[in-house]
Amino acid sequence: MLRRAFNICLFTALLAGVIGFAPQLATAQDKTLTVFAAASMKNALDDVNTAYTKATGIRVVSSYAASSALARQIEQGAPADVFVSADLKWMDYLAEKKAIKDGTRVNLLGNKLVLIAPKDSKIGNVTIGQGFDLAKLAGDGRIATGDVKSVPVGLYAKAALEKLGAWQAAAPKFAMADNVRAALLLVSRGEAALGIVYETDGKVDPGVKIIGTFPDNSHEPVIYPVAAVATAKPDVAGYLTFLRTKAAKDIFEKYGFSFLIRPVS
Repeated sequence: MLRRAFNICLFTALLAGVIGFAPQLATAQDKTLTVFAAASMKNALDDVNTAYTKATGIRVVSSYAASSALARQIEQGAPADVFVSADLKWMDYLAEKKAIKDGTRVNLLGNKLVLIAPKDSKIGNVTIGQGFDLAKLAGDGRIATGDVKSVPVGLYAKAALEKLGAWQAAAPKFAMADNVRAALLLVSRGEAALGIVYETDGKVDPGVKIIGTFPDNSHEPVIYPVAAVATAKPDVAGYLTFLRTKAAKDIFEKYGFSFLIRPVS
């Protein structure tokens, strides 16, 4: 009887321990943030997220795609904590839908628009200016960029070419991709003779070379705003602060982004 009573007490104590531990276990499993970010940010943001996890123990799961696609997913209730867009338009879109938290939005990064070709292409460096004949430069080949109706890089590209007087002749040669990394891949594989991507994309793919940079005044500035999604977890505040630190700045600048704000300590 004594042994039976002891076993019952032991079981009760263990059960109480498990019950007491359950909330802690759930809390640990909840230490995850989900970031929806423009495809062009993948390499840099992966490194930033690794540094953040190392510093805080909070895991970051990132989903990369065109800003347009991500914004629509967030609008439809996708479980994201942070949104980083490659242009102001799609962040404005979510702000109008009340889908981001007031006071968390900041214009974090800048980029440049460039013209690329396959690494082994015979096309050399070009000066991009008024009257630039992109159609002639492409010859019989295709020109890859994002969808010019919705994907930020495509919107920037079309605006620049219209400003330079090159859009009408070049338009039939365009191969529209779902996002900037898909356009980059078309050029890297040699499936497109030229591509219009961001400078940071041109630098990370060894299969391409940058042959020209579009003038800043040919299109709206390439700006990456970041904000917390309206349904974000409380931990998101620490992550947004980390994105503004010098540690994050150094990583972003290593990949070619410009840091648009004063770093926080």
